[in-house]
Amino acid sequence: MRYLYNLFVFIYYLTIRFYALFNVKARKWVKGRGHYFSRLKEIIPEKEKLLWIHCASLGEFEQGRPVMEALRVHYPDHKILLTFFSPSGYDIRKNYQGADYVFYLPIDTRRNAKKFVRITNPRMAFFIKYEFWYNYINELSKNKIPLIFISTAFRRSQYFFYPWGKWARKQLQKVTWFFVQNQDSLDLLNRIRVYHADVGGDTRFDRVVRLAGEYRDIPKISHFKNNLPLIVAGSTWPADEDVLLELLKNSKDDFKLLIAPHEIHKEHINELTRKFSGFQPLLFSQADTSSLLNSRVLIIDNIGLLSHLYRYGTLAYIGGGFGAGIHNILEAATYNKPVIFGPNYHKFIEAKELLESNGAFVIHGADELSETVKDLLNNKEKYDHASQTAGKYVKSNTGATRLVIDKVAEFLVSY
Repeated sequence: MRYLYNLFVFIYYLTIRFYALFNVKARKWVKGRGHYFSRLKEIIPEKEKLLWIHCASLGEFEQGRPVMEALRVHYPDHKILLTFFSPSGYDIRKNYQGADYVFYLPIDTRRNAKKFVRITNPRMAFFIKYEFWYNYINELSKNKIPLIFISTAFRRSQYFFYPWGKWARKQLQKVTWFFVQNQDSLDLLNRIRVYHADVGGDTRFDRVVRLAGEYRDIPKISHFKNNLPLIVAGSTWPADEDVLLELLKNSKDDFKLLIAPHEIHKEHINELTRKFSGFQPLLFSQADTSSLLNSRVLIIDNIGLLSHLYRYGTLAYIGGGFGAGIHNILEAATYNKPVIFGPNYHKFIEAKELLESNGAFVIHGADELSETVKDLLNNKEKYDHASQTAGKYVKSNTGATRLVIDKVAEFLVSY
């Protein structure tokens, strides 16, 4: 099975190299790993006391961030090495001040894993959520370097839990500790005799609660809202934007719409402006006070604002539910905002739990979105219940970071 895994990694690498010929993101993926180990040796001093945190992309970074911040406080004599798999994470956070070194992670071959661990020699490693890179896991284990998985969620459909997943199950035994998000995940691990695990929740709850406490005044948003109901649509994709457009066309309610798309490249921003042309759309970067008052749609054309924008909303629409899966709903719920999203949410525990408690609402098309928005804007009792439920849910699930830091003290030997 190890040979099949390594073959898969090799084929994946060749595929990315091929796509890099005509795909910008793939090209960044390849270029960012150029002359990798020489740069690693040049930038990181020998015998540096490193704590290594690895994230796939931006979403996992937000899960790992509270842990990084806590490690800074509790282990100030250690440096933080942060690695990313995806350009979408690396590009945005390559200058993150909470880490001392930020790199891509080389593709998971035995040779790369051995060289990476030999050069960096971390005192401890933290993999966020689903980063099951088995050569790195094996190399850390061989060198007796503790590895903690944070905010991991397991599902019965994953290959670990099938008869043919025996080899992968053996690799999980090499991990020092798993902090899983819920009891179902822990039960699944125990079923395959992985007992070095505990329910630790999701560190994103700690992150979003802290964000909510960091007030950031954005006058343009206040001017745009102008005391009207505001729907903040975050991390949207074209399919989301289509149903939002129909919402505006069909609704008789007087509200405004703020769209923070997942992709902010020029072509998509131009397409959004064209799509919503009937509602005086404005770009955030170009808006002034008078134009904001007259516009019905505001398009955010930069990054880094979304988590602060939900504060201003009446309702939050979370994108991705008509595609690969919804984006972060907790950033909105922490501000006591009812959240709405499309049908592809089943991989996300927080979405299912909020739906069960009526703090969130799923829609399958434009008609359902219109009905849901109308109901929430015109039914104060239902709106208040959803708002309070969303906020309480987030606050009641904090504390995961503290559990990780307590566990670190058991395994990290300072010398």
